[in-house]
Amino acid sequence: MGKQPNLFAFEDVSALAPALRSYVISCQNAGLTRHGIFKIGVSGGSLPKTLAQALLLPPSSNDDKVRWDKWEIFFADERAVPLDHEDSNYALLKKELLDRIPAGAGQPTVHPIDAQYLSDTQELADQYEQLLVRSFASRDSVKLPIFDLLLLGSGPDGHTCSLFPGHALLRETSAWVAPIDDSPKPPPRRITLTLPVVTHAVKVAFVATGGGKKEIMKRIFEQGDGLPCALVNEATGERCSWFVDTAAVEGVSFPRRGFL
Repeated sequence: MGKQPNLFAFEDVSALAPALRSYVISCQNAGLTRHGIFKIGVSGGSLPKTLAQALLLPPSSNDDKVRWDKWEIFFADERAVPLDHEDSNYALLKKELLDRIPAGAGQPTVHPIDAQYLSDTQELADQYEQLLVRSFASRDSVKLPIFDLLLLGSGPDGHTCSLFPGHALLRETSAWVAPIDDSPKPPPRRITLTLPVVTHAVKVAFVATGGGKKEIMKRIFEQGDGLPCALVNEATGERCSWFVDTAAVEGVSFPRRGFL
């Protein structure tokens, strides 16, 4: 393993949000410098709401601007449901963030799943993978897509995206996007980025808040236990950052870093 991931702990979400904003904008600017666009993958859960708190604030300076028109947004995982369904990660992001981007601020390019393939999760995954191929490998063949940033959450069982503890999907090495029909958390039918794609990103950031997370955070950071979140930590090292509130890491023995 390389250097350890960065653990940034804040008193509450209102203190976490400005730091998350600063981090995302730094990843955005690095992506724009690299290739003139910002390719970001996001997951669902409580993340879109926290992201909205971070990104919808008015800019404090020229260096603090969210360049929405340069964003290309993908989904780290998605449920095999219609795009307007309450379980849809796209619907959640749309409601919490996309619909609230101020007029005149520019609009991101958003890549939801193709809902015509909902009845066949393998085809749904294949179609989403082809979308990634077109976006990331249009000029040459690449082994894996390289996201500028993946923004993820951690479930109470240590899962991230739709990669669950002990699941056979954790051993997938060739597919970029894989179907899952037996998710232990409803709804059971989903697609997800695979572990090699997640760990290949330039930067990975987790957002985890609330006292309900402290037991699993202890396991992730102290034991590892082969939990999906711990596997990401181990593979990405200092390319990985965790934005948490103090309640989520109460009693967790792992060095915190100051956020500059």
